[in-house]
Amino acid sequence: MPVASRAIPFNIDATVGREWFTAAELAELALPSLPADKRAINRRAQEERWSLREGADGSALVRARLGRGGGIEFHVALLPGAARLELARRGICVPLPAPTEQDEENGAGSWRWFDAQNAKVKREAGRRCAIVAEVALLEEAGTTRTAAIAEVSGRHGVGKSTLWNWLREVDGIAAGDRLPALAPRHKGGGSATEIDPLLWTTFKSDYLRLSAPTMTSCYARTAAIAAQRGLSIASERTFRRRLESEVDPRIVTLRREGEEALRRSIPSQRRTIGHLRALEHVNVDGHKFDVFVRTQDGRVIRPVMVTIQDIYSRKLLSWRLGEAESAVLTRLAFADLFRDFGIPRACTLDNSRAFASKWITGGAKSRFRFKIREEEPTGLLKGLGIKIHLTLPYRGQSKPIERAFRDLCDTIAKHTATEGAYTGNSPTAKPENYGSKAVPWDKFVALVAQGIAAHNAKIGRRTEAARGRSFDEAFAESYATAPIGKATPEQLRMALLAAEQVMVDRRTGEIKLYGNRYWSPECGTFHGERVTVRFDPDNLHQEVHLYGQGGRYRTSAQLIADTGFDDVAGARAAGKRYKDYRRKIRDGAQAEQLLAAEELAALQAGFEAPGLPEPTVLRTVRHTNTRGGQVSVRKPLPAAQTASGAAPIDRMQAAVLRLVDANRD
Repeated sequence: MPVASRAIPFNIDATVGREWFTAAELAELALPSLPADKRAINRRAQEERWSLREGADGSALVRARLGRGGGIEFHVALLPGAARLELARRGICVPLPAPTEQDEENGAGSWRWFDAQNAKVKREAGRRCAIVAEVALLEEAGTTRTAAIAEVSGRHGVGKSTLWNWLREVDGIAAGDRLPALAPRHKGGGSATEIDPLLWTTFKSDYLRLSAPTMTSCYARTAAIAAQRGLSIASERTFRRRLESEVDPRIVTLRREGEEALRRSIPSQRRTIGHLRALEHVNVDGHKFDVFVRTQDGRVIRPVMVTIQDIYSRKLLSWRLGEAESAVLTRLAFADLFRDFGIPRACTLDNSRAFASKWITGGAKSRFRFKIREEEPTGLLKGLGIKIHLTLPYRGQSKPIERAFRDLCDTIAKHTATEGAYTGNSPTAKPENYGSKAVPWDKFVALVAQGIAAHNAKIGRRTEAARGRSFDEAFAESYATAPIGKATPEQLRMALLAAEQVMVDRRTGEIKLYGNRYWSPECGTFHGERVTVRFDPDNLHQEVHLYGQGGRYRTSAQLIADTGFDDVAGARAAGKRYKDYRRKIRDGAQAEQLLAAEELAALQAGFEAPGLPEPTVLRTVRHTNTRGGQVSVRKPLPAAQTASGAAPIDRMQAAVLRLVDANRD
């Protein structure tokens, strides 16, 4: 088999410089890696069978010498790499081109190619390198190469021709670079089985689905399509190999497992709390207990707890229990936080209705729920200057409180006091005594309070802030020196009241809220306006407070309770409300110091209306009862006088008299 040197490629078709040399010329040049004796060079050529070697184009690398004396010549490609480099350096031979990118990709002496091979290829390359090193060692000891190859071949059970091939592979290559040259380069035999494009697309589309069907079922459906269309189909193993070689495994993850699995396939974010202090940043979330609890009215429910946790220390600061996760529970939990500890600077919450509602985050521009309007009421957190961080949907790991809920599932939901009331954390994990008991509401509230206190006081916590202490200790240490914003009474009232926008009745000025009516005398000053109402959802019988669009406080309004049809006390209260309202308006009218009608008449008595204008241009007027006749109109006379020469006659009457006189004429 013709073998070309892999150490340094050489263009044997070059016409610049020398390419052919006799043994005497090579001995005279004294090139490295070649004997300096003509006979030794000829002997090496005979041992290495130079006469049988061929170039890349199939041409012989040994030829008869033209000219006087005869002999044979050897092509430069037969020489060791070091000898060829020296010829190029001396300018005798054509300069050797540098390895191209294609050569590197093919793995010719490329460490990059060698590094990408599997462990089996690397082990074999190391074994071959050790055997070649033994041959070189024997040669240095004075043994001929032929004898050294024979000895090493018998010792390692490797054929002599194989050893000759290995030696040619590393000829002219430094000992430190022999591994890539000796690594086996096995290539698969034959060509890949062709797969019809339609069948291949059908198979991929079927397999890369979120339902994640098995490859066998996808292949069976593809084979059925091939049978219908009369197409030949390769084996399932062929489809599998092509899928593994052509389709990126990350695409398989995305198409078969979804976005969340793809996100988990990369390193997650690791966050530190070293820059935070106690109560600087909190996070809030809701948790539904896996426990049946009997409410005070006899209903059996699974209660929900809304909890606020300090991110720095991981301490649970406040919590509220209810039947469902709602903005009311969230508002009450924040009210407890403000009253007991203070106002945090930032809060992390998700986009559920309980937290992203307008009662809590109204005015925030980054929430994922509800339409944002400029005129919407400012929520609790926004109104107190708390920076809002909304997590992306389905990102439970974004809130550290999820880790606390896992502990509470074990310490509260599985407590001995809830035995028989525990429901299990999934429909398939129900205990044997499922539904045999329901914990009374008051007892469960006390159990939750006890469990949260124990959770905060447990020592040996391995968080960044606790460092073996409890959450209580980590929080107390930082809370003592951290700048805390204490809540004022006005801020506490803002926390206890929720906001809702309503329209003031255009006629009566009353405000309707959740079936109730509220009114005060001051409401009459802004009929038909839209106002923000702040009220306590837990006690709708208390007064409500009205704020204008700009946030300015307007007034408070009291509840107008419905009364029975024959309720005398209600009628008296309504009458008194009207009398008080009328008295207040009358007092306001008197304060305006208005003039009476008689006083206005006296002031207007000396006022005379302006006289009628005198006409200066006359026109002829035809009488409607006269054929072709004309009626002449005389000039206006001076003001007519009565026979007694008393008061002047009205000007309109004078004009009528003149018209009558003209008709008579």
